[in-house]
Amino acid sequence: MSNSHEARLAALGIELPNPASPAANYVPYTISGKTLFVAGQITIWNGELRYLGRLGADLDAAKGAEAARLCGLNLIAQARQAAGGSLDGIKRVLKLGGFVNCTADFIQHPQVINGASDLMVDVFGEAGKHARFAVGAVSLPRGVAVEVDAIFELA
Repeated sequence: MSNSHEARLAALGIELPNPASPAANYVPYTISGKTLFVAGQITIWNGELRYLGRLGADLDAAKGAEAARLCGLNLIAQARQAAGGSLDGIKRVLKLGGFVNCTADFIQHPQVINGASDLMVDVFGEAGKHARFAVGAVSLPRGVAVEVDAIFELA
């Protein structure tokens, strides 16, 4: 596959959502030097909330991974916008932080957040390998199942 992140995205047939506007008093991303910080992205596709509920009660780990992948698509859409409209302005993915809305006995947080992690490797190749955390939460904004934030290095 091509070294171009944009070409890889196209070859994979991945469509990105429109970058979501902030829902409160924050910006979608900030840049410091060559470090891009993208605010937490939830399970929204072009304004439509998806994957609502709690893992371990309403959704299983496989659905949670789909939810995390959607968060990853939103992260990539924000990163593309921050990089001037092209993913080729992204050098690498540095870190993901994953929050899973779940029951107290749910323990598959890593498998859920793999939905976003796998997407980053698919789209960015070796440059998509990253550090990360995956934790459970008693609730998340708007009742979504997953929220993921990211740190990227700009080219």
